[in-house]
Amino acid sequence: MGRGILEVLLVDEEGIKDDHECTLGCLNWLNPCKNARKPYVCVQYGNQQRLSCVAKRGLDRKRIWNEKFTFEVEYPALGQLGDEEQPQYKLIFRVMNKHKFSKDEFLGEARIHVKDILSLGMEKGRYEVRHQKYRVVEVDKTYSGDISVAITFIKIGMGEDIASCKRSDIQAKTVI
Repeated sequence: MGRGILEVLLVDEEGIKDDHECTLGCLNWLNPCKNARKPYVCVQYGNQQRLSCVAKRGLDRKRIWNEKFTFEVEYPALGQLGDEEQPQYKLIFRVMNKHKFSKDEFLGEARIHVKDILSLGMEKGRYEVRHQKYRVVEVDKTYSGDISVAITFIKIGMGEDIASCKRSDIQAKTVI
């Protein structure tokens, strides 16, 4: 059994649809146009969950987070578990729209399978996937837009503490 830290850098989003976004001007004083879309993301790996802040408006209608999350990972050696016991090695990104006076709205979801990243990270000690776009889909599986994400896996040695590795690695890295 190997251990490590999965670092996820949520960069930005592009084109994610919002059914309530104003197009011809907003007459509703409770929902002015400048505040129509306030996306945030719930990032989940296994039973660990992290929430992003609300994205800031960028150029060309993009919303920018530039926010890093870390997850503790245990990765079994090959052949150690049976097929029915294999964990699901995936990151789930649920994009939500923040509302002040009503329930937050689900805008879509992206899933990234990270088994190969973990495997290569266990083998090499560290493995990184630079930021790239991932498709966000709605409940009915229609395309909603894209999120950009970078992923890094850092293997932790037997005597190392996960908390100390998080601190030292985060200090050594800069955000994109």
